Amino acid sequence: MRLRPRSIRVRDTIVAAVLAVLVFGALAVGIDLAVRTSAKSHLLDETQTAGHRVSAAVRQGALRTPIPDFTGGRVLVQVVGPGGRVLDATRAASRYPPLSRAWPTPDRRVHDSVECPDDPRLPRCMAIEAIRVDTSPESAVVYAARPLPGYLVNGLLEAALTAAVLALSAAVAWITWRVVGRTLRPVAQIRTQLAEISATDLSRRVPESEAEDEIAELARTANETLERLERAVARQRQFASDASHELRTPIAGLRAKLEDAAMHPDDTDLRAAIRSALRDVDRLQSIVADLLLLARIGTVGAVQESIDLGQLTSSGLARRPPSRLEISTDLREDVRVRGVRVQLERLLGNLLDNAERYAASRVHVEVVREGSKAVLRVTDDGQGIPDVDRERIFERFTRLDSARSRDAGGAGLGLAIAREIAQAHGGSLRVEDWPRGARFALSLPLEMTKA
Repeated sequence: MRLRPRSIRVRDTIVAAVLAVLVFGALAVGIDLAVRTSAKSHLLDETQTAGHRVSAAVRQGALRTPIPDFTGGRVLVQVVGPGGRVLDATRAASRYPPLSRAWPTPDRRVHDSVECPDDPRLPRCMAIEAIRVDTSPESAVVYAARPLPGYLVNGLLEAALTAAVLALSAAVAWITWRVVGRTLRPVAQIRTQLAEISATDLSRRVPESEAEDEIAELARTANETLERLERAVARQRQFASDASHELRTPIAGLRAKLEDAAMHPDDTDLRAAIRSALRDVDRLQSIVADLLLLARIGTVGAVQESIDLGQLTSSGLARRPPSRLEISTDLREDVRVRGVRVQLERLLGNLLDNAERYAASRVHVEVVREGSKAVLRVTDDGQGIPDVDRERIFERFTRLDSARSRDAGGAGLGLAIAREIAQAHGGSLRVEDWPRGARFALSLPLEMTKA
C-alpha cells in the first residue's frame, strides 16, 4: 500500500503543516506553563500577604471579628481551630467550611499550595496559604485562599492555545501550498512542453526564465539535451539521406556490370569485370566507412587525451607514402590540445590528402599558437577556391568542378569529416585568404595547464 503522496506540492505542504504543529504546539505548551506559573505566583503573593497580616493580628490578640477584608473579597481568609472548627473568617469566607485540610506542623509553620478540593461547597481550585499561628499544640491555622481564574480551571486557556496552533499551522500549510505551487509552475510548463515534443519536430524548446535557480538550470539543461537530441536525429537523417543518395549510383552500376557478365559470359572479360567490380566495392566500402564516421563524431563518448599538435602532425607526415610534391613544415613545440587522437589524425590526413590532390608542386604545413588557440594550417599552391565556394566545399558530396572527378577527388566527404571533427573538439575549420592556392586553418582551444 502506497501511503506517500506522489505530488511534491502535497508532500511539502504536509511536511510544513506537521512541522508547524510541532513548533507551534511546543510554543503553546511553553506559553501555557508560563501563564499558569505567572498567575499562580501572583495569586500566592496576594494570599501570603493577607495570611501573614491576619496571622500577626491573631498572635497579637488584635484581630477583629469578622476579619476585615483587605482585598475587596478577592482573598478568602479563615482562622481554623485544631478541631477543624472555623473560629473566624472574612464575610466572603464565612459561608464556607474550612478552606483546606492542610495543617502545618510546628517546625514548618507555613504551607503554600494550589488545591482543587472535592467538596462541592468550596471553589473549584484555589491558591492557598496555610499559616500556623504559633508552635503550641492548640495553635490555630490561618487559611488565606484565592480562587483561580476561570480560564485556568475550565480549560479555556488550552482551548485558545490549541485553536491558535491549528490556525497558524493552517496558515503555514496554505502559504506552503501557494509558494510551492508557484515554484513548481515552471516545472509543469516544462513537463507539458516536453510531452508535446515528438520525434518529428525536435525544434521546440521549453520556456526558460532569467533566474539563476535550480528550475532555470533544469530548463536550460532540458533545452541543451533537446538540442543534442535534435543534432543526433539530424545526423541519423543525414546519414540515411546521404547513404541513399550516394550509394544508389555505384550499387546500380555494379549490379549492371554483374548482370551483363552473368547474361553474356562468353562475350565478357571476366577478369576485367571482376577488377571493375572490386573497384566499385572498394568505393562503396570507403563511402560507408566515411558516412559511419560522420554519424559517430560527437555522439560517441571517446576518451580525450592531451595531445601535442606539432608532434601529431610530424608523426602523421612521417607515416604518409612518398609524394611527388615538396612538403615543408613549421611545427612549433608544446602546442597542446585535448582531443581524440584517432579523430585528429583523420582530420590531418584529410587536409593533407586534399592539399596533395590539388597542389601544383608544394604543400606547407604549420602549427602555431595564436592567443588561446592552437592553429594548424595546410597550404597548397594549386588553383585555389573561389570565395563563393569556401563554405560549400565543407558540405557532404560537394565537388566544385568536373576536373575533380570521383576517381581523382574521392567521395566528397573528406572536408565534411574534417569540419565535423573540428567542431566536435570545440574548434573550427575554415578557408583563409591566400595569394595562390588554398589555405585551410584548423583552430582548437589550447589545453588549460594547472597552476
